Amino acid sequence: MFRLAHISDVHLGPLPALTFVELFSKRITGFVNWHRNRRRHLFTNTLDLVLDDIERQAPDHLAITGDLVNLASRLEIAAVRHWLAEAGRPENVSVVPGNHDAYVRGAYEKSTRAWYPYMRGDAAPVEWQEDRHVFPYLRVRGPVAIIGCSTAVATPPFSASGYFGRRQARETVNMLRAAGEAGLFRVVLIHHPPIRGATAFHKRMIGIRRFAATITSGGAELVLHGHTHLDTVHWLAGQTKPVPVVGIASASQGPGGHKPPAGYNLFSISGSPGDWNVVRERYALTPDAQSLALAETTKF
Repeated sequence: MFRLAHISDVHLGPLPALTFVELFSKRITGFVNWHRNRRRHLFTNTLDLVLDDIERQAPDHLAITGDLVNLASRLEIAAVRHWLAEAGRPENVSVVPGNHDAYVRGAYEKSTRAWYPYMRGDAAPVEWQEDRHVFPYLRVRGPVAIIGCSTAVATPPFSASGYFGRRQARETVNMLRAAGEAGLFRVVLIHHPPIRGATAFHKRMIGIRRFAATITSGGAELVLHGHTHLDTVHWLAGQTKPVPVVGIASASQGPGGHKPPAGYNLFSISGSPGDWNVVRERYALTPDAQSLALAETTKF
């Protein structure tokens, strides 16, 4: 049995001091939003509780589906690099970026370079290389193939959309097919929900139909995403049966907000090609915000 933990939307805080130059951009809207809204409900100690509970479970692997920072400043990106080292070794943790990790022009390259060990495919160069596509990547861990995709792009103020393009779709299909032929359980990581209507128009993923065709053509057993800060299960058409598309609340969400409290998914994967068994256990922050408890069990 392979056990895969899933968290998303870390939004590591608190915000560091930003220079005038850093704020003279889209970051000013995010800075205001943080101090008006997010600061009251996103807590680092909540994230610590989530990671401690995951460590107690001792999963085989941890997937993080984006939005590790808030405004993608230099200090935030560096802080996440140190935080990732605490979360686990690069071979045991797989990361894909979210829209906040590409908040302004140039941020995507900086965050991807800084966190590259956690985004490096098995066949990719050990060292970061400029002008090279990191996504999609393929990592094989036991009976599981982890395919990491990116929808992270810099967007104008008041927009948080993502993009899944043709090149990435073609390469993802090839990876999925190869993993399927190898008899592996295929998990796709992506930040934006690849489901029409799952989020507001200005936060949508551009390329939803393309991603759906990728899953149908390449084949997959599970899709994990973040972005909405919600605990959700949707479905996409697969090659032989529907594929579960699972979202999770922000890993830093404290109690009292309009979004559900922090939590994580733990997937227990067993079986063999054509007869996979998946049990999802969702753990959530308790009302007293002192621990996490099992909130839901689902079999796929």
